[in-house]
Amino acid sequence: MKKALSLSLFFYFSTIAPGARAQQPKSATPASPAAAPSPTQKNIEAYLRHLYAFGPDVLLVVGPPKGSPIEGLLETNIDLTMGDNKEAVKLYVSKDGQFLLRGELSDMTKDPLAENRAKIQMNDAPSLGDSKAAVTLVEYSDFECPVCRSLHDVLRGMLPNYASKVRLVFKDFPLEQLHPWARTAAIAGRCAYQQDPNAFWKMYDFIYDHQEIISAANAWTKMMDYAGQSGLDAEAFKGCMASPEAGVAVNASRANGQQLEVNSTPTVFVNGRRMVGADPHLLEQYINYELAQQKLGKTAEK
Repeated sequence: MKKALSLSLFFYFSTIAPGARAQQPKSATPASPAAAPSPTQKNIEAYLRHLYAFGPDVLLVVGPPKGSPIEGLLETNIDLTMGDNKEAVKLYVSKDGQFLLRGELSDMTKDPLAENRAKIQMNDAPSLGDSKAAVTLVEYSDFECPVCRSLHDVLRGMLPNYASKVRLVFKDFPLEQLHPWARTAAIAGRCAYQQDPNAFWKMYDFIYDHQEIISAANAWTKMMDYAGQSGLDAEAFKGCMASPEAGVAVNASRANGQQLEVNSTPTVFVNGRRMVGADPHLLEQYINYELAQQKLGKTAEK
């Protein structure tokens, strides 16, 4: 599943046309949690509910508008809850309250790829390939996600073509609200990694290759079976699966993805350049671009 929630249509829009006229908030600073919503907050909520047909069963909380890096534009955080599904998104609103939009603000004086690379935590993550490779792919993935399985197949066919030039790093990002056995598989992968880092990649292959026969009912049994086939000690693996340590590591991986605003799986960073999905042509384009840029850099140094 590529998007994190069934209500993800809400997160597709990039610009909302005029039509939700509201009063300008008195201040660009955040209001206290106890403060009543401003007219602008109320108007944003009413507009979004009307646009996306969100009934009273959907909890939609509009945060107080505050200053943004762009003059004349305020930012607000929207928290959306539908049943057990929860998501957050940042929107921007003009100071007069008339225009609402969603998009990424890019400061062209900064290198966005460097900022992404600085946020990615790879010190305790499964990796495959030369640590000094010219290109590092960091995959935030969910073992139950069908598109993640497609990416797995793409990588298995593509990586051998790049020999020591590309390194792959795996990061857990289970979408538990959509995928009932994704967390069990993530913990299994983490337990495999803790016992034998090389065995993780065997588990990685087993889980994706057999994704269609795994269910919430049999996930534990299947993970034990795949651990045995991966050459892991069964008792140690079972103990790890039952202990909290692996779950803590999975949570940390997911939290790291959230710092990078990952909300869909798979999301891959190619030397910091974001790619969502499993498009082999786009992935190859990003890899080849990075290799070419580094080759040019080395040539210029001579």
